[in-house]
Amino acid sequence: METIPVHPLTLNGRDPGQLRGDPITGDRYYSPEFAQREWDQLWTKIWHVAGRTQELQEPGDFVVHDFKSESVICVKQDDGSIKAFYNVCLHRGMKLVTEGGYNNNFHCPYHGWVWGRDGVLQELNDPEDFPQGNPCNKLRLQELRCDTWGGMVWYTMNPDAPALLDYLSPMPELYKNYPMDTAVRVFARKIKLNCNWKFATDNFSESYHTRTAHPQVPPWIDQDYWSSRSEMFPNGHGRTVQPMRPSLRDRLPEGEPLPFDFILRQWDIDPDSYPDFDAKAMQGWLDLKAAKKRLWKERGYKHYEHMNDEELTDSPHTVIFPNVTISFLPDNLIFFRTEPDAKDPTKCTFDLWCLAFPVEGQKEVESVMAGTQPLQEAESETCEFNGGLGVPEIIDSIVWQDMMLSEGQQNGWQSQGYTDSYLAGQETRVRFFHEVLNDYLEGRR
Repeated sequence: METIPVHPLTLNGRDPGQLRGDPITGDRYYSPEFAQREWDQLWTKIWHVAGRTQELQEPGDFVVHDFKSESVICVKQDDGSIKAFYNVCLHRGMKLVTEGGYNNNFHCPYHGWVWGRDGVLQELNDPEDFPQGNPCNKLRLQELRCDTWGGMVWYTMNPDAPALLDYLSPMPELYKNYPMDTAVRVFARKIKLNCNWKFATDNFSESYHTRTAHPQVPPWIDQDYWSSRSEMFPNGHGRTVQPMRPSLRDRLPEGEPLPFDFILRQWDIDPDSYPDFDAKAMQGWLDLKAAKKRLWKERGYKHYEHMNDEELTDSPHTVIFPNVTISFLPDNLIFFRTEPDAKDPTKCTFDLWCLAFPVEGQKEVESVMAGTQPLQEAESETCEFNGGLGVPEIIDSIVWQDMMLSEGQQNGWQSQGYTDSYLAGQETRVRFFHEVLNDYLEGRR
């Protein structure tokens, strides 16, 4: 099997010796004062995902990203670049647009001022009535820094933030073999949850909960802490790299179909050819790597061309600090993002995007979280979680099971019985996330 070098920035994500030991107190999840500190010292400093590059194909195409009290427009320019502007008219502060689409220019719905997609004021009523002079071609919408990575458009409110690729480091390097720009978003929901946004980052920073909350996963992905690799990085990012093979300790009842058998058969490997379960899990996993390397081209899996042995058969579940998580599967990307409610720190929105790499001849794909979907771009829809009933398309999926735990978790954080988390070694990344967050809040980042 190919040896995959460890990135030099990698820290051991199971080593509590990497931590200071900052307590994870309950007020972090419900205090308005704490939420205000997050706004002042975190959200206004980092890079945010505004949308997907797929949404900005032609000059004038734009996306709108609302975050707490702010709103930002990212719009494609005539030269192919993307500019980001605060979504506010400089006349009297009116919001210019409420959702993305195409505009040759932006018309203020209040007094009719017209702003070009380059941000310059083009027209207004009664230009002669301004004692300070006609502001056309003089005023410009306030611009923000904007960049792209991974098929996504990013912006930051911080003029002094590091460059996007430096902020994301080492993720762009680690995932350079995935043609993320080509992925098709086949399912998208923005789901309103009754919990603090940090619930998701905590949850996605460990797999200790998997055997309890997601019993369907171990027969498919080996999430045992001794067989997966937990990594964290100085910028606050982290990932768990898990083999996509059955766990050797969590086995389905005799006679129940094994998901791994289906995967093996897809690549012309007979699951009954192995002498026992352990051999099928371990040797079958190696045989699967070899089969994919041998057959990818003739089967139209063009996105496999530059993938290494690990990427062809494993699952690097990756948290990008502070609130974006991406599961990198061989044929799918799953994008998760939580964002705080504008007023209530015990509420958030949870974005779920299921993306698939196109395979020649395939018109439908298995989206992992949302079942079979047509291979075509899907619009995002907003819904209430409503105890799980608001998103029937994902009921019983892994992410739905996570969301079902969120309100109970929020209630627990607000209990006088909770003072700090008592963590296992495999949960080291949970406290690391909070320590990096503390660094931002204290002005150390």
